[in-house]
Amino acid sequence: MSTINTQAVGAAERAERIVDTKPLLFGVLALTLFVAALRLFEQAFGWTVGLDSFAPEFELYWINLLKAAVVLSIASVALLAGLLWRTRDRELEKLSPARETRRLLYLVQWLVVFALALFWGLSFFSEQTAVWHMTAVRDTDFTPSNIITFYISYPLFSIIGVGAFFYAKTRLPFFAQGYSLAFLVLVGGVFMTIPNVGFNEWGHTSWAMDEGFAGPLHWGFVFFGWMSLAVFGVTLQILGRLRQLLGNEGVDALLRR
Repeated sequence: MSTINTQAVGAAERAERIVDTKPLLFGVLALTLFVAALRLFEQAFGWTVGLDSFAPEFELYWINLLKAAVVLSIASVALLAGLLWRTRDRELEKLSPARETRRLLYLVQWLVVFALALFWGLSFFSEQTAVWHMTAVRDTDFTPSNIITFYISYPLFSIIGVGAFFYAKTRLPFFAQGYSLAFLVLVGGVFMTIPNVGFNEWGHTSWAMDEGFAGPLHWGFVFFGWMSLAVFGVTLQILGRLRQLLGNEGVDALLRR
């Protein structure tokens, strides 16, 4: 009986080491605090110094924020992708099933944070931008709402998506052996919302579209936003690999629980 208990305790300890939710909690907390800071900044300075693009205060609070956002976004994605590639696992063929399972679960956590960032960018801030256009007369394409939405929240979820892709590519045998079409559609598709911003702003400059948000020039955001549905393809690939690692007995045990 003592031997059985010892084996059970050992199995429980190994399970705890495989399932580590600390990165997920940290990621969700960091993302939430960042979004809250953006929204508070906008609340404080959007209406007070954000309506006249010719005012010195607009340059101080909003154009400087725009410049910093562009530089930091480019630097962040280059640093993150470079770091993940530089620290890649060069001996994936020796990866144990337990460690691979743990890394697959880390990838799932990447995707959860990515999905949350997509919500803030493509839903919360994008809808807020629509409301801004319909309530405030703008004299520039770089309104406070546009700066936060297009040049901060969109690059943010793109950076997280690129990080998830490179993590999978450099640390998981299944994704390292080729290119996952679902993953490419997921990350590349939602990234294309950023180039679509230029097309969108050109339309706003050429035509009065501030109250016509069902116009064709806005369809690109919907089309590329729907690329996020490719996350289900990536999830199926992860679940398929987990089934291979766990085996039929492991899957049955999980279902029984």
